[in-house]
Amino acid sequence: MTGGPARVLWLAKGLGRGGAEQLLLNCARHVDRSRFAVEVAYVLPHKDALAPALEAAGVPVHCLGGAPARRWPLRLRALLAERRYDLVHTHMPVPAVAARLLTVGRGTRLVHTEHNLWERYRLPTRWANALTYGRNDAVVAVSHAVAAGIGRRRPGDRLTVVHHGPDLGDAPSGPAARRAARAELGLPDDALVIGTVGNLTAKKDQATLLTAFALLRRAHPNARLVLVGSGPLEARLRQLAGEGVLFAGSRGDVPALLPGWDVFCLSSRQEGLPVALMEAMTSGLPSVVTRVGGMPEVLDDGVEGRLVSPGDPAQLAAALEELASDIGLRGRMGAAARERSKSFDVAGAQRAVERVYARVLAR
Repeated sequence: MTGGPARVLWLAKGLGRGGAEQLLLNCARHVDRSRFAVEVAYVLPHKDALAPALEAAGVPVHCLGGAPARRWPLRLRALLAERRYDLVHTHMPVPAVAARLLTVGRGTRLVHTEHNLWERYRLPTRWANALTYGRNDAVVAVSHAVAAGIGRRRPGDRLTVVHHGPDLGDAPSGPAARRAARAELGLPDDALVIGTVGNLTAKKDQATLLTAFALLRRAHPNARLVLVGSGPLEARLRQLAGEGVLFAGSRGDVPALLPGWDVFCLSSRQEGLPVALMEAMTSGLPSVVTRVGGMPEVLDDGVEGRLVSPGDPAQLAAALEELASDIGLRGRMGAAARERSKSFDVAGAQRAVERVYARVLAR
């Protein structure tokens, strides 16, 4: 490594509005620029929603996509040769595999953040990941649940758990913010509003949430369900949706929408540690989420919300009914969530990652 800040490349599959991508943006705002000069590269050109925000944060962004799409590894190789990074920090397994192979013999250090359980990956991806995983100099896991799944593949002294947090900045709150959020979404002032944020995919299992919401509406016909996100299952989910469901699409103003909701919900079958849940808790919302991944690490059942089994619409509906029927309970759980969220520290998380960088670069 030469004098001056270490040159670091963050490598991702895309820069859409998913949790892993939002994590990159949150951390970018807290990089110690005196020690690390960070740049970002991504593979999928159509997933670029956060690219302008990263550049506004002073982080150069490189798109590796374009026609023909299969040539992105060659573009990555050229970027590595041109920029001569001291360290490449990978996010998502496919670009990580490419980076591990393309940096052989370069002396470039490799750090990988694991956002999900390995079981989520397709079999070829899992194999390629496993075969190249030993090239990592260090691994960061977003939750202890994720770490437990990869601990056998990486010695403990090279595996670090870092709970990242949201970066809501000056997000609005209070009665005026609530009215504005409801007006933005066209929601009645007196409606009970349940909101969820996530890509419309099988992993997030919004189908179970839609079934549970239909059960809830029998007792609470004024209830509304807001789904923020887009994805391949949108058409199918729209077919399943009954009355009171709003598909809000992919949005960049989620922190401004949260004050308009009464309950946050995630019906996921798999998770690492979702940024959306931490944002909701920071906004003072009680949550009903599935007992998967790292969510039980930040939400205690009966304190900040409710934990339910995945794929069980009746249990999910019962938990939502408990909160829908008791405004006092919602208030107590929301206050507890806001208090718990004080332990979410995105700046501290970035410092922890930078300590990993320093340790790896000193070898």
